[in-house]
Amino acid sequence: MSLDTNPRTMGTGEVSAVERTLRKVLVPACVLSGGVVVSGFFFPSFVGSAVAGEVWLLFALLFFGSGLGYLAVLPAEDETTPDDSGAAYLLRIRRLALRDSIKRFAARQDPVVFGVPVAVFALFFALQFVAPSTVDGAVTALRDVLLWDLGWLFLGAMSLAVAYCLFLLLGPWGEVRLGGPDAEPAYTYPTYFALVFTAGIAAGIVFWGPAEALAHYQTPPPYFGAEPGSGAAVTAALTYALFHWGISAWSAYAVIGVPIAYFVYQQGAPLRVSTILTPFLGVENLDSAWARLVDTLAVFATLGGLATSVALVSRQFLAGISFQWGVSTGDLGPVLFVGGLTLIYVLSASSGVHRGIRRIASLNVVLFVVFGLALAAVGLRPFVLDRSVGALGGYAVNFAPMSLFLDGDWVAGWTVSYWSWWFSWAPFAGLFLAALSRGRRVRTVVFTSVVATSAATIVWFLLMGGVSLWMQHTGAVDVLSAINDARGGSEAVAGFPILSALPLGRLLVFFFLALIVTFITTSADTSTLVVAVLTTERGLAPTSRSIAFWGVFQGVVAVSVLLLGGGETLQDAAVLTGGPFAVLSLVALGGLSLTFYRREGGHTSPVRRLWDRLPTVRTHHDIEPPQED
Repeated sequence: MSLDTNPRTMGTGEVSAVERTLRKVLVPACVLSGGVVVSGFFFPSFVGSAVAGEVWLLFALLFFGSGLGYLAVLPAEDETTPDDSGAAYLLRIRRLALRDSIKRFAARQDPVVFGVPVAVFALFFALQFVAPSTVDGAVTALRDVLLWDLGWLFLGAMSLAVAYCLFLLLGPWGEVRLGGPDAEPAYTYPTYFALVFTAGIAAGIVFWGPAEALAHYQTPPPYFGAEPGSGAAVTAALTYALFHWGISAWSAYAVIGVPIAYFVYQQGAPLRVSTILTPFLGVENLDSAWARLVDTLAVFATLGGLATSVALVSRQFLAGISFQWGVSTGDLGPVLFVGGLTLIYVLSASSGVHRGIRRIASLNVVLFVVFGLALAAVGLRPFVLDRSVGALGGYAVNFAPMSLFLDGDWVAGWTVSYWSWWFSWAPFAGLFLAALSRGRRVRTVVFTSVVATSAATIVWFLLMGGVSLWMQHTGAVDVLSAINDARGGSEAVAGFPILSALPLGRLLVFFFLALIVTFITTSADTSTLVVAVLTTERGLAPTSRSIAFWGVFQGVVAVSVLLLGGGETLQDAAVLTGGPFAVLSLVALGGLSLTFYRREGGHTSPVRRLWDRLPTVRTHHDIEPPQED
């Protein structure tokens, strides 16, 4: 199918007037609401007694939303992308007149990839409303089989993913430039890193950063055999937090993203998750039933995973509002938060990668760095440094045996569950990684998506986890009790008593709330765009109305989780897709290796180049005796 480049459909005249109006409105809205919110941080006791929780939530959402929305609607320096064909075209947002978009929306959706996920989610919530215990029981039984009986599959697939990424970094195939030797990247490297990092990690990093190590401290991993609450449990807890969120997690994304990128840019395959099947089906057969099944699973996994993440983060943000101001947002609070967040990420996704998504991702990384530096300045203690060094050493030394350790319910409930979760997110993160990677060498793609992102994640968990363990272990703050009290009732509250106990605590809490919003926005706007690409007819860029539909759909699913319950069940159902994608990752690596072997000869590995540059060691046998005159 040819690409639709009709000027009428690619024009932006319809939204320009709206965007101009938004630019005029959003700046004063951000300034005024920001003044109210910042004042609330300096006078929390007055605010708590004078203003209702719902009002403060609206002010906070207006402040963050208007600021991020203004970034999204700012005009780009250059509205055209370097390459207006192929994958680059598919990330462009087509602007249609309202009448045209309504008329052509349904006709331009892939009936299977679009219709099946919508029907499945509708059926899920209908059954959840009618017979919740039956649904919960069925999904839990399937999850238990997957995690407890097939744990070896996930450990094996993840270990192979890590080993393959290491081989691409050091081997000759890492020299392959995606798109050909003359292809140029569309984004600078800092922007490329920001987009990859913020899309792939989601808001889980702010949710679990202060909480996971505490959970392992209270119930230590059996691999280390430490006593709960002991000094040894501190190091073991940090080590396993790094293990769960480090190299392994990001390798799961890379082993899906690199094959998609190679077949898209080297063989002209469509920008689809099913493109990993190219070596077996051929490019011309990627609209088969098998390919559509893979894309449908990818859409379901993305929507389910993102919706449950939005629901989790909403609880964390509301816990922060309650902790800071002592107010309750009531039953309306979660709906307001998800509704406001949906408006933010729909606007960002509709503006495209080169505008809203790119800018908010960059802002996210800046906030991440600033917050990390501030936390290090006020929170680093000899205890934190010492245990961080021990955790890093333990992570490096024990990485291989931990990767193969499968013993008991703890590993199934934590490690195997995480591996399934990362594989279920791999289609969305991998597809986005592939779309951004034209003009990059395979080695650069792997280094960025595995090494650089893992380094940033590890630093975060050492800081947040180390500070939380220091406070809990020394008795400075009883965070575990705070998790169980009436304020939070879950891990969502963990970060706030920790940050508030530090110098500059109010400022840290403010930045932490900002990170919650920006992280989930960068994941949600990217996932919305990816789902719109997957469900639109092949060869066509998604329309702005398609972006809006899927963004609102994700918000509706998240609100349904909050109102009807079933959040853990939906998350378990999304995690179930990790099993098929763990297997598909092995298929993808097999097909990519076979293609590399057949097509990409003649490359030299950096190890071989380094070896060739070493000086030759000559023995006495190589030295010729002097000639007599």
